[in-house]
Amino acid sequence: MLLNYKPFMTANENYHSLFDKYKVCILLPTYNNRQSIQAVIEDSLLQTSHVIVVNDGSTDDTLDIVHNLPVQVVSYHKNQGKGYALRKGFAYAYQQGYQYAITIDTDGQHYPDDCEIFLETLQNNEGALMIGARNLHQENVPGKSSFGNRFSNFWFWLETGIKMPDTQSGFRLYPIYLLHDMHFFTRKYEFEIEVIVRSAWNGIPVIPVPIKVFYPEQSERISHFRPLKDFVRISILNSILVFITFLYIKPRDLILRPLQKKGMKKGLKELLFNPTESTYTRAASVGFGVFMGIVPIWCFQLLVGIPLAVLMKMNKTLFIVAANISIFPPIIWAASLATGKLIYRNPNWKIDFRNLQWDQVAQTGKEFFIGGTVLAVIAGLLAFGIVYMLLYLRKRHKQTSTSK
Repeated sequence: MLLNYKPFMTANENYHSLFDKYKVCILLPTYNNRQSIQAVIEDSLLQTSHVIVVNDGSTDDTLDIVHNLPVQVVSYHKNQGKGYALRKGFAYAYQQGYQYAITIDTDGQHYPDDCEIFLETLQNNEGALMIGARNLHQENVPGKSSFGNRFSNFWFWLETGIKMPDTQSGFRLYPIYLLHDMHFFTRKYEFEIEVIVRSAWNGIPVIPVPIKVFYPEQSERISHFRPLKDFVRISILNSILVFITFLYIKPRDLILRPLQKKGMKKGLKELLFNPTESTYTRAASVGFGVFMGIVPIWCFQLLVGIPLAVLMKMNKTLFIVAANISIFPPIIWAASLATGKLIYRNPNWKIDFRNLQWDQVAQTGKEFFIGGTVLAVIAGLLAFGIVYMLLYLRKRHKQTSTSK
């Protein structure tokens, strides 16, 4: 029995040629959607003949229905998850020469004729990843869907700085030729979060387009989303993405990209010898960066250091460049532990892991933390003194040359 919804028929037949012009296909990932799959495919075929169905190990007669329709089919026996199905579909579509894939959920909530909006938007936004923005205030929208969407939108903004009205919509246009060389690690629903966050990190524009949406009555609704398991997986993914955002992406965007535009050598020279900042500020920024790069609060150094650098009105870029001394963790860890053992006058470096006791763990941890803190202070002061002296001597030399 098909879901009771009536598709909007397209008013503009001229847009069909845009599928060929931009090498666009419609990609339909599906799993046990026998009630709705035929209607969704038939409505998709009204838009274009370039339709690919990915059968994600359906155990009902979904595959029999699909094989009776004029579409390309990717199928495998074991259910792997929506993310895996999308990834398989992208790979297949790219092999067939497509540049873009419009993905449509096969539960019947999307209207395939909205592809026209994506294609119209694509004409002025080539290379963009587009997400269909649904009206989540209409009748029959589940409360958990509205809350989940707001939750997802917040994390996407935190991870990318981009505000989106609907990050959970499955109706999307992907520039698969730009995603082809990216290696994704998620396979379930959380893939739809990973792919848009990592696309934004790679400079791919992520933009919303307005779409229609149909929500049937609760009794007719089809969903394979597992609230507890999938929410936990998505939460874990967001935690990892936020960690990467503040540990690498934000510093990269703040430092590396501006420096790369100017050239690393020229960019660093301008920063270090910036005449608008005092010698003390520049030297203090480097010294504080070295201190934070060594101090044993690993994984939180930039989270703590950047706000402090802003508060103390330091040069944030010089601070982060200097803090990158932390890219040599084994050396820093060994030096921290050695410093701690010198402070505690403990010459014993041997740890018997077979008979490890809590007292040994506590003592080694104390030596590492105290040693790392002392090492950070000493290294930070040395970096400050060296940079200050070099800048001061350069300034004096420049003044002497000018006076002559």
